[in-house]
Amino acid sequence: MSISGSLIKQLRLEAGLTQKQLADLVGVSQAHVAKIEKARVDPRLSTVNKIMEVLRAGKEKQCKDVMTGVVIFAKSNESVLKASDVMVKNAVSQLPVLDKGRVVGTITEENIIRNLKANLSEAQVTEIMGPPLPVVPEETLLDQVRGLLEKNAGVLVSRGRMIVGIVTRSDLLKTIR
Repeated sequence: MSISGSLIKQLRLEAGLTQKQLADLVGVSQAHVAKIEKARVDPRLSTVNKIMEVLRAGKEKQCKDVMTGVVIFAKSNESVLKASDVMVKNAVSQLPVLDKGRVVGTITEENIIRNLKANLSEAQVTEIMGPPLPVVPEETLLDQVRGLLEKNAGVLVSRGRMIVGIVTRSDLLKTIR
């Protein structure tokens, strides 16, 4: 069987992934995935292998099997103090940040510690937040998010356009049992 750009596109669509999501899972740019699908570039064998590994169907655990189903968000205009209180109260180390219903960033314990200063509690979350966490469909295999969790505090899980959960490193540790 020959692996063509059109086959990769077909498998990606069947998996319910966008080009951006596939690119994040493979570790390439969205533009590179687009060029591969349109046969405008001849990708390395290692890239094709990684894409096929991500797209393969399997009986492995999916994000929806291990995710925390209730995601606690911070609002972009709220104070760092309020976000910090929510993190402590709920024993979480990061909060996705919402602005008008869209995920625009992430505030983490690390962001807070790096920005410790006298008036930090009064600062807005947007002043110290980091980039948004990656978002993957709920059917994404845990093997595929492992690499994302090496670089990110968590991975948001979506069903269509709605965020329905989060997978963190501690969620993966629970799968050892």
